Amino acid sequence: MRPSGRNLDEMRAVSIETGITKHAEGSCLIRCGDTHVLCTATIEERVPPFMRNSGQGWVTAEYGMLPRSTSSRMRREATQGKQGGRTVEIQRLIGRSLRAGVDRVALGERQITVDCDVIQADGGTRCASITGGWVALRLAVNKLLKSGAITSDPLISNVAAVSCGIYGGQPVLDLDYPEDSEAGVDGNFIMLANGQMIETQMSAEGATYSRAQMNELLDLAEKGVAELVSAQNAAVS
Repeated sequence: MRPSGRNLDEMRAVSIETGITKHAEGSCLIRCGDTHVLCTATIEERVPPFMRNSGQGWVTAEYGMLPRSTSSRMRREATQGKQGGRTVEIQRLIGRSLRAGVDRVALGERQITVDCDVIQADGGTRCASITGGWVALRLAVNKLLKSGAITSDPLISNVAAVSCGIYGGQPVLDLDYPEDSEAGVDGNFIMLANGQMIETQMSAEGATYSRAQMNELLDLAEKGVAELVSAQNAAVS
C-alpha cells in the first residue's frame, strides 16, 4: 500500500491555474498533490551573446524554493551569495527540457526566461516545474503570435515530466515525498507529447534495478506524461 493510498499507476491530483501574475507574458500555478510551483515566462527582445546574429531564439529557466516550501525553513540562497549545486542542476534541466520542444528559428532572435518558484514541496518539484513551465511558455508564445511578432508557432510539442520509482519493491508512478525519501530506485522522465524522451534520470537509492523494472517504470512514465499533457492542453485551451 502506498502511503497516500493511491494505486501503483495513479498520479496525484493535478491542477493548472493560468494567469496568476499581472506582469508576466505567461504564468501558471501548477499543483501536483501537495507540490505547488509558480511558473512565469518573460519575453525579452534580445538573446545571450553567444546566440547573437544566429537567427535563433533561446529559452532558459531559473528555479528556486521559497524558505518555507519545506517542513523547516531553508535559508534563501541569495543570503549565501551563490546558488547551490542542486538548484543549478535543476534549472539547467528545466531549460534544456523546454528547448527540446521549441523551433528556435521560428522563435526569432528573442529570449524567453521561465522562472519556477516552489511555493510548497512534497516531492517532484523539478517535474512539476517542467510541466508548469511549458504552460507558461505556451501562453507567452501565444502573445507573440497574437501580436504578429512571429507568424509561425515555434512550439513543436508539449513537454512534460513525471517521477517514477520502486517503492516497497513495487514500481510506482509520481512519487510524493514519503515515497521519494524511502524509494529503492527513483527516476525522473521528461518527454514530448508523443512519448519521445528528452531526458531520463534514474538512480539506485539502496537497491539496484533490472532492465525489466526499468521498462516498467518507462511504461508508467508514458502513462503519467500523457495525463499531464492532457492537463496542459486543458489549461491553455
